[in-house]
Amino acid sequence: MYKVGITGGIGSGKSTVCKVFELLGIPVFYADSAAKEIMTQDALLIEGVKAAFGNESYFEDGKLNNKHIAGIVFNNEKALAQLNALVHPAVFRAFDAWEATIPSTVPYTLKEAAILFESGSYKLCDTTILVTAPYEIKLKRLIQRDGATEEQVKARMDKQLSDEEKTKMADHFIVNDEKQSVIEQVLALHQQLIEAAEAFKNTIA
Repeated sequence: MYKVGITGGIGSGKSTVCKVFELLGIPVFYADSAAKEIMTQDALLIEGVKAAFGNESYFEDGKLNNKHIAGIVFNNEKALAQLNALVHPAVFRAFDAWEATIPSTVPYTLKEAAILFESGSYKLCDTTILVTAPYEIKLKRLIQRDGATEEQVKARMDKQLSDEEKTKMADHFIVNDEKQSVIEQVLALHQQLIEAAEAFKNTIA
């Protein structure tokens, strides 16, 4: 299956773009949502988290002790890297299991991830899409969506790789600046990806 990674900074509207692809019949794997689920479902991951951060990482009912984990990894890059080293392989396993359920008639799949480039998972994709939006528009969207202050939103945005940095690694781009039609951009890119997926299948046939 031809794998397409899609990402974008917070406020870029990548989830909206993914919904358009879904309307075109393209299955989307939401890596961030999957990560939350597998934290309490993947036995290997649970074992690793407990070994690294203590049995108190989980409550007796099996739910994740978010407060405990957050208290360890917050502002601790080494601990955060350790957690990511456990979570990312589990997400890869979940993606592989998900992809195995996709009919062969589907031309390609999308893997949506906020840290597609930061995690290195883009290397496992055949091509990538970056959804971008001007900084001020992203700021406005997040303030309206989350009810956060401008300072809080800027702090979150500044922790991510900039669009400029991501642009160097991405293959395709969708600009969500409230001026250009996102639907028209997705339709054009969808056609390109169908052709690329067909060429890919011919090379491995």
